[in-house]
Amino acid sequence: MRNAVGGSLPTARNRLKRGINVFVGEAAVKRLAVIGGGISGLTAALRLSEIAVDSEILLLEAAPQLGGLVASESIGDCLIERGADSFITNKPGGVQLCRKLGLENDLIGTDDKNRRSLILSRGRPIETPEGLNLIAPGGAWSILKTPILSWRGKLRCLLEPLIPQRKEGGDESLASFTRRRLGKEMLDRIVQPMVGGIYTADPEKLSLAATLPRFLDMERRYGSLFEGMQAAETGAAEKAASGARYGLFASLRHGMSQLIDALAARVRQVARVHTSSRATAIIPLPGEAAQRFQIHWTDGNGQQSQSDVDGIVLATPAYLAGDLCRTVNPAAAEELSAIEYASSAIVITGHDHAGIGHPLNAFGLVIPAVEKREILSVSFLHRKFPERAPSGQAILRTFIGGAMQPEKMALSDGQLIEATLRELRSIFDVRSEPQFALVARYERAMPQYHVGHMDRVQRIRTTLQLTPTIQIAGNTLGGVGLPDSILSGENAAERIWDVARAARPG
Repeated sequence: MRNAVGGSLPTARNRLKRGINVFVGEAAVKRLAVIGGGISGLTAALRLSEIAVDSEILLLEAAPQLGGLVASESIGDCLIERGADSFITNKPGGVQLCRKLGLENDLIGTDDKNRRSLILSRGRPIETPEGLNLIAPGGAWSILKTPILSWRGKLRCLLEPLIPQRKEGGDESLASFTRRRLGKEMLDRIVQPMVGGIYTADPEKLSLAATLPRFLDMERRYGSLFEGMQAAETGAAEKAASGARYGLFASLRHGMSQLIDALAARVRQVARVHTSSRATAIIPLPGEAAQRFQIHWTDGNGQQSQSDVDGIVLATPAYLAGDLCRTVNPAAAEELSAIEYASSAIVITGHDHAGIGHPLNAFGLVIPAVEKREILSVSFLHRKFPERAPSGQAILRTFIGGAMQPEKMALSDGQLIEATLRELRSIFDVRSEPQFALVARYERAMPQYHVGHMDRVQRIRTTLQLTPTIQIAGNTLGGVGLPDSILSGENAAERIWDVARAARPG
């Protein structure tokens, strides 16, 4: 296989052993490619280097830098996050990867002092009911005492243990499930903003089976969410949470990019990495006993190259994976291309805390759609991780857009900042001008797991059996968090190696 500079790709074993580019020409060497250099693609490449030690690994990333939706940046004495600011730890992928990269001692947890969340209720930030686990209430008393719900809404919610289980099978939307079990007001005022803050989705379309299946399981096992939350096996950590389970989140001492930088450095030792390089086509190689492909790709200088490979991990958004699959697996391409995506923006602002009337004594605020505001939510980065800002300074990350506000993405960066400052002034009494303000845009970055998504996932997996040396990684099929994306990359690497090794023995 010829790369852009005319040489063979170095094997993982030789690059790890000698730390230099070693060129090999043995026919038995497997040639594997990863398309996409976000967290899933990087972990796929790393995992391939561990299990396919005599293989040549190529990684192509269209952007100028690796890392996808993870990017930290220093502004003065502040450390901001343009993308993910942490990862959940009750799924092992993130912590295990940090250990593998020697970063375990740099893991930091969220601060205990302000570990709570707020919901905007009729213009006022109100603490989320104690013990709420996204959908499931923590107990009757927390519902009775919250000012977020009216008495009618509280009574309807407390009737949940008397609501019969759903008889018909099949998928159900978050909105349908919540209205049926807890009532419309609970959906509109609490559940929609809490879950929408995670998936940037329309609850009327969001599949519960694809996103929060544990609540369906609670209904099936206990007949009630209240009963399920009180069951011993639900766990003390879930019952003690307020809103999002903030006690289960961690980051890195020097920002989330510390993880990406360490991972990218390790991958560059074991693979040939090309950034600003876009895969344009995958072509089947004719006359091969095993299923092999030629990748056509273009680098940042416009130079076109071709690489013959034994297996491909597609770690790209579904619509890009679909485009690449059209020439080799049209059925998979059609299903992948049908997955809808939402776009969003994060407006990151720095403020003197003395110029803010509200104490910001929480980790963040979510905003129900019924409040009809210009923003979706606000995360208080300096409260989650006090090390991110000097004392007396606030870092606010305001989220805009998503499936509920798609029209906002047409605004300019300046207009997004103006809208953010208007809302921060109205909600938190932010009086002073920001010390800095910047916008991070994520176009078509969040897959929408609509009702029926799990059926589509099964169809994609079935059609991919026609081309087993092509595998999908990332958040396309399920799991939007960092640990899920890491696991997806590792699993795709293991599947592709199993198939490539069996198809073309050395």
